[in-house]
Amino acid sequence: MNKNDLKPASVFEQFAKINSIPRPSKREEKMIEYLKGWGESHGLETKVDETGNVIIRKPASKGYEDRKTVILQSHMDMVCDKLVDVQFDFDRDAIQTYVDGEWLRAKGTTLGADDGIGCAIELAILEADDIEHGPLECVFTRDEETGLSGAEGMKAGFMTGDYLINLDSEDEGEIFVSCAGGRNTTAKFAFQREEAPAGSFFLQAQLKGLTGGHSGDDINKKRANAIKLLGRFLFQTMNSYEGVRLAQFHSGKLHNAIPRDGQFVIAVPNAVKENVKADWNIFAAQVEEEFHVTDTQMVWTMESADAEPVIEDQVARNFVWALQAIDNGVYAICQDPELNGMVETSSNIAAIHSSETEISILSSQRSNVMSALDNMCATIRATFQLAGAEAWSSDGYPAWKMRAESKLRDTVVETYKELFGKEPIVRGIHAGLECGLFSERYPNLDMVSFGPTLRDVHTPDERLLIPTVQMVWDHLLLVLKRI
Repeated sequence: MNKNDLKPASVFEQFAKINSIPRPSKREEKMIEYLKGWGESHGLETKVDETGNVIIRKPASKGYEDRKTVILQSHMDMVCDKLVDVQFDFDRDAIQTYVDGEWLRAKGTTLGADDGIGCAIELAILEADDIEHGPLECVFTRDEETGLSGAEGMKAGFMTGDYLINLDSEDEGEIFVSCAGGRNTTAKFAFQREEAPAGSFFLQAQLKGLTGGHSGDDINKKRANAIKLLGRFLFQTMNSYEGVRLAQFHSGKLHNAIPRDGQFVIAVPNAVKENVKADWNIFAAQVEEEFHVTDTQMVWTMESADAEPVIEDQVARNFVWALQAIDNGVYAICQDPELNGMVETSSNIAAIHSSETEISILSSQRSNVMSALDNMCATIRATFQLAGAEAWSSDGYPAWKMRAESKLRDTVVETYKELFGKEPIVRGIHAGLECGLFSERYPNLDMVSFGPTLRDVHTPDERLLIPTVQMVWDHLLLVLKRI
Protein backbone atom coordinates (compact mmCIF):
# COMPACT_ATOMS: atom_id res chain seq x y z
CA MET A 1 0.00 0.00 0.00
CA ASN A 2 1.20 3.52 -0.75
CA LYS A 3 -0.30 6.95 -0.19
CA ASN A 4 -2.14 6.84 -3.52
CA ASP A 5 -4.07 3.82 -2.25
CA LEU A 6 -5.47 5.50 0.86
CA LYS A 7 -9.26 5.33 1.03
CA PRO A 8 -11.48 7.28 1.31
CA ALA A 9 -9.29 9.52 -0.82
CA SER A 10 -11.22 12.66 0.19
CA VAL A 11 -10.56 12.01 3.90
CA PHE A 12 -6.85 11.38 3.48
CA GLU A 13 -6.49 14.42 1.24
CA GLN A 14 -7.99 16.55 4.00
CA PHE A 15 -5.77 14.86 6.61
CA ALA A 16 -2.63 15.60 4.58
CA LYS A 17 -3.59 19.28 4.42
CA ILE A 18 -4.33 19.39 8.15
CA ASN A 19 -0.93 17.86 8.92
CA SER A 20 0.76 20.66 6.99
CA ILE A 21 -0.69 23.20 9.45
CA PRO A 22 1.00 23.66 12.88
CA ARG A 23 -1.60 23.13 15.62
CA PRO A 24 -0.06 22.52 19.05
CA SER A 25 -2.49 22.78 21.94
CA LYS A 26 -3.14 26.43 22.88
CA ARG A 27 -1.43 27.57 19.66
CA GLU A 28 -4.05 26.60 17.06
CA GLU A 29 -4.38 30.05 15.44
CA LYS A 30 -3.25 28.84 12.01
CA MET A 31 -5.71 25.97 12.10
CA ILE A 32 -8.55 28.27 13.19
CA GLU A 33 -7.82 30.60 10.28
CA TYR A 34 -7.64 27.67 7.88
CA LEU A 35 -11.02 26.27 8.99
CA LYS A 36 -12.66 29.69 8.90
CA GLY A 37 -11.36 30.38 5.41
CA TRP A 38 -12.25 26.87 4.23
CA GLY A 39 -15.86 27.15 5.35
CA GLU A 40 -16.35 30.61 3.87
CA SER A 41 -14.72 29.64 0.57
CA HIS A 42 -17.21 26.76 0.26
CA GLY A 43 -20.16 29.10 0.83
CA LEU A 44 -21.07 27.57 4.19
CA GLU A 45 -22.17 29.39 7.32
CA THR A 46 -19.00 29.60 9.46
CA LYS A 47 -18.52 31.06 12.92
CA VAL A 48 -15.65 31.28 15.40
CA ASP A 49 -16.56 31.83 19.04
CA GLU A 50 -14.56 33.93 21.50
CA THR A 51 -12.65 30.85 22.67
CA GLY A 52 -11.55 29.87 19.15
CA ASN A 53 -13.92 26.98 18.48
CA VAL A 54 -15.11 26.81 14.88
CA ILE A 55 -18.54 25.72 13.61
CA ILE A 56 -19.40 25.16 9.94
CA ARG A 57 -23.05 24.50 9.08
CA LYS A 58 -24.21 22.57 6.03
CA PRO A 59 -27.88 22.46 4.95
CA ALA A 60 -29.69 19.14 4.57
CA SER A 61 -29.49 17.30 1.28
CA LYS A 62 -32.63 17.21 -0.84
CA GLY A 63 -35.42 15.24 0.82
CA TYR A 64 -33.83 15.37 4.29
CA GLU A 65 -34.82 18.89 5.25
CA ASP A 66 -37.21 17.74 8.01
CA ARG A 67 -34.56 15.72 9.86
CA LYS A 68 -33.12 16.74 13.21
CA THR A 69 -29.72 18.42 13.15
CA VAL A 70 -26.64 16.24 13.75
CA ILE A 71 -23.43 17.70 15.19
CA LEU A 72 -20.12 16.16 14.13
CA GLN A 73 -17.35 17.15 16.52
CA SER A 74 -13.55 16.80 16.66
CA HIS A 75 -10.72 18.74 18.25
CA MET A 76 -8.22 20.61 16.10
CA ASP A 77 -5.15 20.51 18.37
CA MET A 78 -2.62 17.69 18.65
CA VAL A 79 -0.19 16.36 21.22
CA CYS A 80 3.32 17.37 20.15
CA ASP A 81 5.94 14.81 21.08
CA LYS A 82 9.02 13.54 19.27
CA LEU A 83 11.93 11.19 19.68
CA VAL A 84 14.71 12.79 21.71
CA ASP A 85 17.16 12.75 18.78
CA VAL A 86 14.74 14.15 16.16
CA GLN A 87 14.97 17.82 15.14
CA PHE A 88 11.42 19.14 14.66
CA ASP A 89 9.62 22.44 15.33
CA PHE A 90 5.92 21.83 15.95
CA ASP A 91 5.20 25.54 15.50
CA ARG A 92 6.59 25.59 11.96
CA ASP A 93 7.15 22.13 10.46
CA ALA A 94 4.66 19.89 8.68
CA ILE A 95 4.13 16.37 10.01
CA GLN A 96 5.90 13.89 7.72
CA THR A 97 3.81 10.74 7.24
CA TYR A 98 4.54 7.38 5.66
CA VAL A 99 2.72 4.11 5.06
CA ASP A 100 3.91 1.06 6.99
CA GLY A 101 1.87 -1.92 5.83
CA GLU A 102 -1.71 -1.14 6.85
CA TRP A 103 -0.65 1.65 9.20
CA LEU A 104 -0.03 5.35 8.65
CA ARG A 105 2.81 6.72 10.80
CA ALA A 106 4.88 9.87 11.21
CA LYS A 107 8.64 10.18 10.98
CA GLY A 108 9.85 10.56 14.56
CA THR A 109 6.88 12.56 15.87
CA THR A 110 3.29 12.15 16.91
CA LEU A 111 1.07 11.60 13.86
CA GLY A 112 -1.71 14.03 14.76
CA ALA A 113 -4.46 11.56 13.86
CA ASP A 114 -5.69 12.30 17.38
CA ASP A 115 -7.83 14.11 16.35
CA GLY A 116 -6.77 15.30 12.91
CA ILE A 117 -8.44 12.30 11.29
CA GLY A 118 -11.75 13.30 12.90
CA CYS A 119 -11.37 16.83 11.52
CA ALA A 120 -10.55 15.38 8.09
CA ILE A 121 -13.70 13.24 8.12
CA GLU A 122 -15.80 16.30 8.93
CA LEU A 123 -14.28 18.38 6.14
CA ALA A 124 -14.72 15.56 3.63
CA ILE A 125 -18.42 15.33 4.54
CA LEU A 126 -18.83 19.09 4.29
CA GLU A 127 -17.24 19.08 0.84
CA ALA A 128 -19.15 16.08 -0.57
CA ASP A 129 -22.19 16.67 -2.76
CA ASP A 130 -23.38 13.04 -2.97
CA ILE A 131 -24.17 12.26 0.70
CA GLU A 132 -27.69 11.94 2.12
CA HIS A 133 -28.08 13.72 5.44
CA GLY A 134 -30.15 16.12 7.46
CA PRO A 135 -28.85 19.50 8.63
CA LEU A 136 -25.24 19.28 9.83
CA GLU A 137 -23.13 21.28 12.26
CA CYS A 138 -19.43 20.46 12.07
CA VAL A 139 -17.66 21.64 15.21
CA PHE A 140 -13.90 21.90 15.67
CA THR A 141 -12.82 22.61 19.25
CA ARG A 142 -9.43 23.92 20.31
CA ASP A 143 -7.11 22.88 23.14
CA GLU A 144 -8.66 19.53 23.97
CA GLU A 145 -5.39 17.89 24.90
CA THR A 146 -4.30 20.20 27.72
CA GLY A 147 -7.54 20.50 29.66
CA LEU A 148 -10.46 20.67 27.21
CA SER A 149 -10.46 24.45 27.49
CA GLY A 150 -12.09 24.88 24.07
CA ALA A 151 -15.14 22.92 25.14
CA GLU A 152 -14.97 24.56 28.56
CA GLY A 153 -15.14 28.01 26.97
CA MET A 154 -17.97 27.18 24.57
CA LYS A 155 -21.18 28.95 25.57
CA ALA A 156 -24.60 27.35 25.44
CA GLY A 157 -26.25 28.03 22.11
CA PHE A 158 -23.12 27.83 19.95
CA MET A 159 -24.28 24.39 18.85
CA THR A 160 -27.99 23.89 18.08
CA GLY A 161 -28.19 20.24 17.05
CA ASP A 162 -30.13 17.38 18.65
CA TYR A 163 -27.54 14.63 18.23
CA LEU A 164 -23.76 14.78 18.58
CA ILE A 165 -21.22 12.32 17.18
CA ASN A 166 -17.77 12.84 18.66
CA LEU A 167 -15.05 11.54 16.30
CA ASP A 168 -12.26 11.34 18.89
CA SER A 169 -12.26 7.62 19.74
CA GLU A 170 -9.49 5.20 18.91
CA ASP A 171 -10.97 1.72 18.47
CA GLU A 172 -13.05 0.93 15.39
CA GLY A 173 -15.97 -1.28 16.32
CA GLU A 174 -16.33 0.27 19.76
CA ILE A 175 -19.09 2.80 20.46
CA PHE A 176 -18.37 5.00 23.46
CA VAL A 177 -21.24 6.26 25.56
CA SER A 178 -19.48 7.62 28.67
CA CYS A 179 -16.08 8.93 29.70
CA ALA A 180 -14.04 9.73 32.79
CA GLY A 181 -13.72 13.10 34.40
CA GLY A 182 -10.24 14.37 35.15
CA ARG A 183 -8.13 16.81 37.14
CA ASN A 184 -4.44 17.65 37.31
CA THR A 185 -2.51 17.83 40.57
CA THR A 186 0.65 19.93 40.76
CA ALA A 187 3.28 19.92 43.49
CA LYS A 188 6.35 22.10 44.03
CA PHE A 189 9.36 21.61 46.30
CA ALA A 190 11.30 24.83 46.96
CA PHE A 191 14.97 24.58 47.94
CA GLN A 192 18.34 26.26 48.14
CA ARG A 193 21.28 24.80 46.26
CA GLU A 194 24.52 24.00 48.04
CA GLU A 195 27.91 22.56 47.27
CA ALA A 196 28.23 18.79 47.09
CA PRO A 197 30.26 17.10 49.86
CA ALA A 198 34.00 17.00 49.30
CA GLY A 199 35.13 13.94 47.38
CA SER A 200 31.84 13.56 45.45
CA PHE A 201 31.71 12.01 42.00
CA PHE A 202 28.87 13.10 39.68
CA LEU A 203 26.85 10.63 37.61
CA GLN A 204 24.17 11.24 35.00
CA ALA A 205 21.66 8.43 34.51
CA GLN A 206 19.28 8.30 31.55
CA LEU A 207 16.39 5.99 30.72
CA LYS A 208 14.64 6.06 27.35
CA GLY A 209 12.77 3.84 24.90
CA LEU A 210 9.75 3.09 27.09
CA THR A 211 6.43 2.46 25.37
CA GLY A 212 4.53 5.26 27.14
CA GLY A 213 1.04 5.94 25.87
CA HIS A 214 -2.16 7.73 26.82
CA SER A 215 -2.41 8.23 30.56
CA GLY A 216 -6.10 7.27 30.51
CA ASP A 217 -6.74 4.73 27.81
CA ASP A 218 -3.41 2.93 28.32
CA ILE A 219 -3.15 3.19 32.10
CA ASN A 220 -4.38 -0.39 32.60
CA LYS A 221 -1.78 -1.92 30.27
CA LYS A 222 0.91 -2.09 32.98
CA ARG A 223 3.41 -0.05 30.99
CA ALA A 224 6.48 1.32 32.71
CA ASN A 225 6.53 4.93 33.89
CA ALA A 226 9.99 6.52 33.58
CA ILE A 227 9.44 8.78 36.59
CA LYS A 228 8.50 5.91 38.87
CA LEU A 229 11.47 3.82 37.72
CA LEU A 230 14.00 6.61 38.20
CA GLY A 231 12.46 7.40 41.58
CA ARG A 232 12.75 3.74 42.61
CA PHE A 233 16.44 3.68 41.84
CA LEU A 234 17.08 6.91 43.70
CA PHE A 235 15.17 5.64 46.73
CA GLN A 236 17.19 2.41 46.69
CA THR A 237 20.49 4.26 46.26
CA MET A 238 19.87 6.86 48.96
CA ASN A 239 18.96 4.08 51.38
CA SER A 240 22.07 2.09 50.50
CA TYR A 241 24.79 4.74 50.68
CA GLU A 242 25.47 7.78 52.85
CA GLY A 243 26.20 11.06 51.14
CA VAL A 244 24.21 10.59 47.91
CA ARG A 245 22.98 13.99 46.72
CA LEU A 246 20.51 14.87 43.96
CA ALA A 247 21.36 17.67 41.51
CA GLN A 248 18.80 17.32 38.69
CA PHE A 249 15.68 15.35 37.78
CA HIS A 250 13.87 15.66 34.44
CA SER A 251 11.22 13.37 32.97
CA GLY A 252 7.96 13.66 31.04
CA LYS A 253 6.33 16.46 29.08
CA LEU A 254 2.52 16.14 29.06
CA HIS A 255 -0.14 15.60 31.70
CA ASN A 256 -1.96 13.07 29.51
CA ALA A 257 0.99 10.86 28.55
CA ILE A 258 2.85 8.14 30.44
CA PRO A 259 6.46 9.40 30.53
CA ARG A 260 8.75 7.42 28.22
CA ASP A 261 12.16 8.81 29.15
CA GLY A 262 13.97 10.76 31.83
CA GLN A 263 17.27 11.47 33.52
CA PHE A 264 18.80 12.55 36.80
CA VAL A 265 22.19 13.77 38.00
CA ILE A 266 23.51 12.69 41.39
CA ALA A 267 26.67 13.18 43.41
CA VAL A 268 27.96 10.08 45.18
CA PRO A 269 31.00 9.50 47.39
CA ASN A 270 33.95 8.63 45.18
CA ALA A 271 34.43 5.39 47.11
CA VAL A 272 31.04 3.98 46.05
CA LYS A 273 30.74 5.22 42.46
CA GLU A 274 31.48 1.78 41.01
CA ASN A 275 28.96 0.21 43.36
CA VAL A 276 26.28 2.66 42.16
CA LYS A 277 27.10 1.88 38.52
CA ALA A 278 26.82 -1.84 39.24
CA ASP A 279 23.53 -1.29 41.07
CA TRP A 280 22.20 0.62 38.03
CA ASN A 281 22.99 -2.30 35.73
CA ILE A 282 21.40 -4.80 38.10
CA PHE A 283 18.33 -2.60 38.51
CA ALA A 284 18.03 -2.22 34.72
CA ALA A 285 18.06 -5.99 34.24
CA GLN A 286 15.44 -6.50 36.95
CA VAL A 287 13.13 -3.83 35.50
CA GLU A 288 13.52 -5.17 31.97
CA GLU A 289 12.36 -8.53 33.24
CA GLU A 290 9.52 -6.91 35.19
CA PHE A 291 8.23 -5.17 32.04
CA HIS A 292 9.36 -7.69 29.43
CA VAL A 293 5.87 -7.84 27.88
CA THR A 294 5.05 -4.13 27.61
CA ASP A 295 8.41 -2.35 27.31
CA THR A 296 10.91 -4.21 25.16
CA GLN A 297 13.09 -1.30 23.93
CA MET A 298 14.42 0.19 27.19
CA VAL A 299 17.80 1.91 26.96
CA TRP A 300 19.74 2.54 30.20
CA THR A 301 22.88 4.66 30.41
CA MET A 302 24.98 5.99 33.29
CA GLU A 303 28.08 8.09 32.80
CA SER A 304 30.18 10.68 34.57
CA ALA A 305 28.90 14.26 34.71
CA ASP A 306 30.27 17.69 35.52
CA ALA A 307 30.13 18.87 39.11
CA GLU A 308 27.38 21.33 40.02
CA PRO A 309 25.55 22.59 43.10
CA VAL A 310 23.10 20.06 44.54
CA ILE A 311 19.60 20.29 46.01
CA GLU A 312 19.59 20.67 49.78
CA ASP A 313 19.64 17.22 51.31
CA GLN A 314 16.36 17.04 53.23
CA VAL A 315 14.30 18.42 50.36
CA ALA A 316 15.85 15.94 47.92
CA ARG A 317 15.15 13.06 50.28
CA ASN A 318 11.57 14.18 50.86
CA PHE A 319 11.07 14.41 47.08
CA VAL A 320 12.49 10.93 46.44
CA TRP A 321 10.49 9.39 49.29
CA ALA A 322 7.32 10.97 47.88
CA LEU A 323 8.08 9.50 44.43
CA GLN A 324 8.38 6.08 46.00
CA ALA A 325 5.12 6.48 47.90
CA ILE A 326 2.93 8.09 45.27
CA ASP A 327 -0.01 6.12 43.85
CA ASN A 328 0.39 5.48 40.13
CA GLY A 329 -1.75 3.42 37.77
CA VAL A 330 -5.17 1.85 38.23
CA TYR A 331 -6.83 2.53 41.57
CA ALA A 332 -10.34 1.09 41.05
CA ILE A 333 -12.39 -0.80 38.44
CA CYS A 334 -15.97 0.14 37.51
CA GLN A 335 -18.58 -1.97 39.26
CA ASP A 336 -21.35 -1.12 36.77
CA PRO A 337 -21.81 -4.30 34.68
CA GLU A 338 -22.77 -2.25 31.62
CA LEU A 339 -19.27 -0.71 31.61
CA ASN A 340 -17.68 -4.15 31.37
CA GLY A 341 -14.82 -3.90 33.87
CA MET A 342 -13.54 -0.54 32.64
CA VAL A 343 -11.04 1.36 34.79
CA GLU A 344 -12.95 3.66 37.14
CA THR A 345 -10.20 5.64 38.88
CA SER A 346 -6.50 6.10 38.12
CA SER A 347 -3.55 8.41 38.58
CA ASN A 348 -0.49 9.09 36.42
CA ILE A 349 2.60 10.98 37.50
CA ALA A 350 3.37 12.67 34.23
CA ALA A 351 6.21 15.21 34.34
CA ILE A 352 8.92 16.37 36.74
CA HIS A 353 11.48 19.10 36.13
CA SER A 354 14.02 20.66 38.46
CA SER A 355 15.29 24.23 38.20
CA GLU A 356 17.79 26.22 40.23
CA THR A 357 15.35 26.65 43.12
CA GLU A 358 12.38 24.34 42.57
CA ILE A 359 11.22 20.87 41.64
CA SER A 360 7.86 20.94 39.84
CA ILE A 361 5.67 17.85 39.53
CA LEU A 362 2.62 17.36 37.29
CA SER A 363 0.22 14.45 37.63
CA SER A 364 -3.25 13.63 36.32
CA GLN A 365 -6.15 11.82 37.97
CA ARG A 366 -9.20 10.36 36.23
CA SER A 367 -12.45 8.76 37.33
CA ASN A 368 -15.98 8.09 36.12
CA VAL A 369 -17.15 8.80 39.69
CA MET A 370 -16.56 12.41 40.65
CA SER A 371 -16.34 11.76 44.41
CA ALA A 372 -13.70 9.10 43.70
CA LEU A 373 -11.85 11.62 41.53
CA ASP A 374 -11.84 14.11 44.42
CA ASN A 375 -10.50 11.41 46.73
CA MET A 376 -7.74 10.39 44.32
CA CYS A 377 -6.60 13.99 43.95
CA ALA A 378 -6.61 14.39 47.74
CA THR A 379 -4.48 11.26 48.10
CA ILE A 380 -1.86 12.60 45.69
CA ARG A 381 -1.86 16.04 47.32
CA ALA A 382 -1.52 14.55 50.79
CA THR A 383 1.50 12.47 49.77
CA PHE A 384 3.37 15.51 48.53
CA GLN A 385 2.21 17.73 51.37
CA LEU A 386 3.47 15.21 53.92
CA ALA A 387 6.83 15.46 52.17
CA GLY A 388 6.83 19.24 52.59
CA ALA A 389 5.72 20.32 49.11
CA GLU A 390 3.07 22.82 48.15
CA ALA A 391 0.33 20.95 46.22
CA TRP A 392 -2.98 21.79 44.56
CA SER A 393 -5.46 20.32 42.06
CA SER A 394 -7.08 21.98 39.05
CA ASP A 395 -10.83 22.31 38.53
CA GLY A 396 -10.69 19.70 35.76
CA TYR A 397 -13.57 18.47 33.67
CA PRO A 398 -16.65 16.32 34.41
CA ALA A 399 -17.42 12.73 33.56
CA TRP A 400 -19.96 11.92 30.85
CA LYS A 401 -22.67 9.61 32.19
CA MET A 402 -24.27 6.96 30.00
CA ARG A 403 -27.89 7.66 29.04
CA ALA A 404 -30.46 5.02 29.88
CA GLU A 405 -32.22 5.66 26.55
CA SER A 406 -30.52 6.91 23.40
CA LYS A 407 -32.00 7.05 19.92
CA LEU A 408 -28.57 7.86 18.51
CA ARG A 409 -26.87 4.94 20.26
CA ASP A 410 -29.55 2.55 19.01
CA THR A 411 -29.16 3.81 15.43
CA VAL A 412 -25.36 3.60 15.57
CA VAL A 413 -25.50 0.01 16.84
CA GLU A 414 -28.11 -1.15 14.33
CA THR A 415 -26.36 0.40 11.34
CA TYR A 416 -23.05 -1.13 12.41
CA LYS A 417 -24.60 -4.59 12.56
CA GLU A 418 -26.21 -4.04 9.16
CA LEU A 419 -22.93 -3.00 7.55
CA PHE A 420 -20.49 -5.41 9.14
CA GLY A 421 -22.61 -8.35 10.31
CA LYS A 422 -21.47 -8.20 13.93
CA GLU A 423 -22.27 -6.44 17.18
CA PRO A 424 -20.17 -3.40 18.06
CA ILE A 425 -18.86 -3.06 21.59
CA VAL A 426 -20.74 -0.39 23.54
CA ARG A 427 -18.64 0.89 26.41
CA GLY A 428 -17.18 3.78 28.34
CA ILE A 429 -13.66 5.12 28.00
CA HIS A 430 -11.20 5.93 30.77
CA ALA A 431 -10.19 9.21 29.20
CA GLY A 432 -11.58 12.68 28.94
CA LEU A 433 -13.89 13.44 26.05
CA GLU A 434 -15.46 16.80 25.44
CA CYS A 435 -18.84 15.08 25.72
CA GLY A 436 -18.55 15.45 29.50
CA LEU A 437 -18.52 19.25 29.24
CA PHE A 438 -21.17 19.25 26.51
CA SER A 439 -23.46 17.21 28.76
CA GLU A 440 -23.41 20.06 31.30
CA ARG A 441 -24.17 22.83 28.78
CA TYR A 442 -26.54 20.78 26.64
CA PRO A 443 -28.22 18.30 29.01
CA ASN A 444 -30.67 17.04 26.37
CA LEU A 445 -28.01 16.36 23.74
CA ASP A 446 -27.92 12.70 22.67
CA MET A 447 -24.25 11.75 22.14
CA VAL A 448 -21.95 8.91 21.12
CA SER A 449 -18.28 8.73 20.19
CA PHE A 450 -16.55 6.48 17.65
CA GLY A 451 -13.63 6.61 15.25
CA PRO A 452 -10.94 4.64 13.40
CA THR A 453 -8.30 2.58 15.19
CA LEU A 454 -5.30 4.46 16.58
CA ARG A 455 -2.47 3.05 18.64
CA ASP A 456 0.12 4.64 20.95
CA VAL A 457 -1.41 8.11 20.74
CA HIS A 458 0.47 10.90 22.52
CA THR A 459 3.78 9.23 21.56
CA PRO A 460 6.00 9.21 18.45
CA ASP A 461 4.76 5.65 17.87
CA GLU A 462 1.23 6.95 17.18
CA ARG A 463 -0.25 5.17 14.16
CA LEU A 464 -3.56 4.96 12.29
CA LEU A 465 -4.95 1.67 10.97
CA ILE A 466 -5.79 2.70 7.41
CA PRO A 467 -8.63 0.24 6.55
CA THR A 468 -10.63 1.34 9.59
CA VAL A 469 -10.98 4.87 8.19
CA GLN A 470 -13.09 3.51 5.32
CA MET A 471 -15.14 1.48 7.79
CA VAL A 472 -15.85 4.52 9.96
CA TRP A 473 -16.66 6.59 6.89
CA ASP A 474 -19.18 4.04 5.59
CA HIS A 475 -20.72 3.68 9.02
CA LEU A 476 -20.99 7.41 9.63
CA LEU A 477 -22.67 8.03 6.27
CA LEU A 478 -25.28 5.36 6.98
CA VAL A 479 -25.94 6.83 10.43
CA LEU A 480 -26.43 10.29 8.90
CA LYS A 481 -28.86 8.82 6.37
CA ARG A 482 -30.88 6.91 8.99
CA ILE A 483 -31.00 9.12 12.08
